[in-house]
Amino acid sequence: MAEETLGKEKPDIASMIRVNQAGEYGAAQIYKGQLAVMGDDAPDSSAIHHMAEQEQRHLDAFDRMIVERNVRPTILQPFWKVAGYALGAGTAIMGPRAAMACTAAVETEIDLHYQEQMEQLESEDEPELLSKIAEFREEELEHKQTAIESGAEETPGYPVLSAAIRLGCKVAIGLSKRI
Repeated sequence: MAEETLGKEKPDIASMIRVNQAGEYGAAQIYKGQLAVMGDDAPDSSAIHHMAEQEQRHLDAFDRMIVERNVRPTILQPFWKVAGYALGAGTAIMGPRAAMACTAAVETEIDLHYQEQMEQLESEDEPELLSKIAEFREEELEHKQTAIESGAEETPGYPVLSAAIRLGCKVAIGLSKRI
């Protein structure tokens, strides 16, 4: 039975670190797929390179936490590698705006996910984890804003594409927390 604090379930810190590491890994793969298709000369390539560098820094931080805290990583990582890369490449094939639509959709879900974790950590003695999540959330919001400014919402079929990607993110988050 889970410990409870004032009627609230105690956060599962290992699960948080596991899912965040998996998510940042998936994001890095998405940008690799996009850049493989778009190359360095596409209109948004420099922005994608910048976002990819930030995602790699996030991933490195969660990789360190996985080791330091002896957290079991998700066994789904090989799947996220393929799925993330395919999502990135697939949206880039659809065009630069679709690639940015992918970023906007993913970052919308990551924002909600990180916000939920920050609320769960408010009463915990986890200053390093809370600080990293808050810092990374701000950068994810910058990525979303960059994507919107780059025409993400002008992608033909944007509402459907965005909803499908967001659903995929929710499923990935749910699976990576546990598996």
